[in-house]
Amino acid sequence: MGAVAERLPRVPGFADRWSEVSPKAAGRARREAVPRRAHADFAEAPDRPDAVAAVEESNRGRIGELVPIRVGRMAATPFAFLRGSAGLMAYDLAHGTPATGIGAQLCGDAHAANFGLYGDARGGLIIDLNDFDETAHGPWEWDLKRLAASLVLAGRLTGAAEDVCRAAAYDAAGAYRRTVRLLAGMSAADAWNAVADEELVSHADAHDLLGTLRRVSDKARRNTSARFAARSTRETGDGGRAFVDAPPVLRRATDAEAAAVAASLAQYLDTLPEDRRPLLARYAIHDVAFRVVGTGSVGTRSYVVLLLDHRGKPLVLQVKEARPSVLRPHAAAAGFAEPEPAHEGRRVVLGQLRMQVVSDTLLGWTTVEGRPYQVRQFRNRKGSVDPAALAPDELDDYGRMTGALLARAHAHSADPRVLAGYCGKSEELEEAVAAFAVAYADRTEKDHAELVAAVRAGRLAAEHGV
Repeated sequence: MGAVAERLPRVPGFADRWSEVSPKAAGRARREAVPRRAHADFAEAPDRPDAVAAVEESNRGRIGELVPIRVGRMAATPFAFLRGSAGLMAYDLAHGTPATGIGAQLCGDAHAANFGLYGDARGGLIIDLNDFDETAHGPWEWDLKRLAASLVLAGRLTGAAEDVCRAAAYDAAGAYRRTVRLLAGMSAADAWNAVADEELVSHADAHDLLGTLRRVSDKARRNTSARFAARSTRETGDGGRAFVDAPPVLRRATDAEAAAVAASLAQYLDTLPEDRRPLLARYAIHDVAFRVVGTGSVGTRSYVVLLLDHRGKPLVLQVKEARPSVLRPHAAAAGFAEPEPAHEGRRVVLGQLRMQVVSDTLLGWTTVEGRPYQVRQFRNRKGSVDPAALAPDELDDYGRMTGALLARAHAHSADPRVLAGYCGKSEELEEAVAAFAVAYADRTEKDHAELVAAVRAGRLAAEHGV
């Protein structure tokens, strides 16, 4: 080390140039405590919550009249049940699987259906994780195991052979491992700025998926605020536009609701970078509607706000309630305790910014009548692949692509050299994760059957097809 460097002080927030242990060696050392083959293990805890009771608990605090829609969506298939039961799986991961002790910013719901396309500020399309409601700091492997289990369930739903389902989980873990190794070999800046684009498809060897991605991309480019506004609003006598009721998914907000949501946008503006505020200053607020969204989110409060510029061109914002992450208490049980967030909307937004290279330029947060909300663009050229509709030769490609995306997202908060040191060169990790995924898919099918039985017995009301 040069004489000048030796005279410089250690500065908090920067790497310690005097460290004697390399990040990759630190990752390898974790294998002594938690061997990679141990990730095949899944032992149900004796006090594991009953699946139906877990659903009932997760419905607390939601709008009662919408809960049957949520239950109906979860009861549709085991794949859908898993999407709505992130909290139950987090319990299982915390109490029935080993933890590496290597932390990362987790999506919290890295279900295969929560990856998709969205637009960047220049009109291009990015593919990445797109659901951060449950984001929290925790063991990196939790996201990977959730992705792998959901891929097995997606394959089973399409009738794919069991070896095809298992291969999708195996390939997702393999792509994750190879991607962190690739990122670990890059300069810090290049690894940080690795963008989720067509080059990622080549890296993940997902060429059989190209046709599907092109079709989804073409549809996503048409999925805009303007198109939504054209279908969901009508002209008013004063030259503006207003939402049209389309129950039960969309209804105009009451005057009190609309006033509260509109007023909250002043606080939202304060959470945006200063350079974005002049853009929104060119739009006027015209109407507010309540809109049902998602599977896990059904029953939470979610509004769409219609903005029009001087030419009558629309921009639609979504103001979506942000509930506490279902992962947080279970991550704490696994050794990743964090202070309670000052604002749940801020938690969601910062988690998203920490995991994506390119994010919605209008992400922010606010509070409406004492409840925290996140704010984002609605229909920002968004599109998604339905994993449960993929052909068998596409499912493993989708697994490789999403595994690579997840690795890149984790590498923003966890040093990819540490992850690469733990994951190693052999295929031991993917063998273990695939075995776990099959076992957990079996458990989820049982949970789903219990929910269906509860609906049939009248314990839970369910509204199907909404």
